[in-house]
Amino acid sequence: MIRYYSADSVKISDGLFRKRMDINIDYLMELDDTCLLQNYYIEAGVIMPGLFSLEDPTKVNLHWGWEAPTTQLRGHFLGHYLSAASAIVANDGNDFLAAKIKHIITELHRCQELNGGKWAGPIPEKYFEILTTDRYIWSPQYTIHKLLMGLLDTYKYTKNEEALQILSGMADWFIGWTTDMKKRCPEAIYKGEQAGMLELWADAYLVTKDERYKTLAETYKGQGLFKKIRAGQDALTDDHANASIPIIHGAAKMYEMTGDEEWKDIVESFWKSAVTDRGMYATTGANGGEFWIPPKKMGEYRGDREQEFCTVYNMVRVAQYLFKWTGKSEYEDYIERCIYNGFLAQQNADTGMPTYFLPLTTGSKKKWATKRNDFWCCQGTMIQAQTRYPELIYASDENTDRFYVNQYIPSVLETKVGDSTVKIEQSLILAGNDVQTLFDESKGSEKNRWKMRFEISVEGEDSINLSFRKPAWVSAEPQVRINGDIPTGEVSIDEGYINVAGCRSGDVIEINLPSEIKAERLPDMPYQAAFVDGPIVLAGLNEGCDVISGNFDIPSEFLDKVSERTYDTFVWLQNNYRTKHQQRNFKLIPLYDVKDEAYTIYFEEN
Repeated sequence: MIRYYSADSVKISDGLFRKRMDINIDYLMELDDTCLLQNYYIEAGVIMPGLFSLEDPTKVNLHWGWEAPTTQLRGHFLGHYLSAASAIVANDGNDFLAAKIKHIITELHRCQELNGGKWAGPIPEKYFEILTTDRYIWSPQYTIHKLLMGLLDTYKYTKNEEALQILSGMADWFIGWTTDMKKRCPEAIYKGEQAGMLELWADAYLVTKDERYKTLAETYKGQGLFKKIRAGQDALTDDHANASIPIIHGAAKMYEMTGDEEWKDIVESFWKSAVTDRGMYATTGANGGEFWIPPKKMGEYRGDREQEFCTVYNMVRVAQYLFKWTGKSEYEDYIERCIYNGFLAQQNADTGMPTYFLPLTTGSKKKWATKRNDFWCCQGTMIQAQTRYPELIYASDENTDRFYVNQYIPSVLETKVGDSTVKIEQSLILAGNDVQTLFDESKGSEKNRWKMRFEISVEGEDSINLSFRKPAWVSAEPQVRINGDIPTGEVSIDEGYINVAGCRSGDVIEINLPSEIKAERLPDMPYQAAFVDGPIVLAGLNEGCDVISGNFDIPSEFLDKVSERTYDTFVWLQNNYRTKHQQRNFKLIPLYDVKDEAYTIYFEEN
């Protein structure tokens, strides 16, 4: 099986992705521990400092929105926080966040002891009893899953034994509850949006080999969605998207736990239904509101509540599982599209806050969360998403002695292979006023963001074999140079990868991936299309214009490139265009650069 390199092996270098990570880190560092713990304190009967008596209740220092003490989902965000902060600590050793994590875990353990030694949740245990009735209750298993996920991730990333102790106590609680439910009300086990529980317990077993976790995984494996998938039905249309995707994570983890091919078949069948047969918007979303859109009906359902961010994040995780098992580049192509048009596009570049949905109507505007008054589910997945870049770039297959470069993000991989130390340093090359272009292009002044440089260092071994993903969007054969020369026999291109054999210490590999703008038409309304530059969806900056005159198959007829000297991530403005020959011309920029402007993604061909 292929494995991705973990957060402690990869460092993100300066650039667009480093900036987005740092904005997220700043947000995590500024959040108050007491506020993060507020609902856990309330449930455990702990009186928070300054809240016993208030002279001015309007100034109370609490988190609101979905974290307010009056909501049934309260406390979910802390689990996301622990997962995200722990990943950052593993990646860059952030001492401030490490201290916050240690303090939060200690306080959670105190709350657990005050609750009797097992329950550590931010909601009452009686919420789970409500699952045996017809009364409405807002997703108690979802809420607790986030806490359990955060505890397990804290242990995996930071080796915090106290986090594992809290998880162990909660496992005892769930053993008792599920044993009781099997006798009294078996269906309750699958209520309360329990989608993530299967993966959580299976993963906990793989990490600890504790049989209690395996028992709980076996308890949660009877998902109704699996039956529909096995029967070859469309199990997704009109189903809640983010309640179904984590169930598939569970199937994937069960395959890794048991080796039973049936679990793998379920995941692959899900992908076929969710992506291959269904289709998707150019931005990768396939949900309207929070529900799966019927296959190939993207035009009919296009509106202002598309692409819930949680679904983007969770579909990336499905694609990672599938790549690990198959090595197919198509899954990494999908991840790349999600990164640019979800991870980046749905995060505010100034505040780090997410937009819950990604509107796709004419003259759309992104609605950003606030830092302390919303705490949507997508706010939780966003803080995790911005820590994942180090774990998305490099992978290896030890059976074939092959290193994969899957994502083109400036970074450094440093790892041990046997007794050897391998280092791969990836950077972008863009022409500046005092820098020559890397490749002899037909247009000598052209500035292409898809020029990468890789510096190789290998200690203790003669060479390594590298496979660089050849994206599906490339418009011509990639250009490769090794130590400044065009190679002869060392390079082959097959199965979506540029393979370079026998890379030695000191080698410098330069790769140029040609790209061009393409129109991606809606399957049910082919006269409407989005324009995509490489993997990057372009947004037209206009209030009400959604018609462009010209042949969409030849974008150069109505689009001109815009270049401008910058002093930001890139030396030159990248992926910016301006319409021409229109009644009213406007600019198109990467969707991820849109903040508060009105924008349009889909245009009608005239």
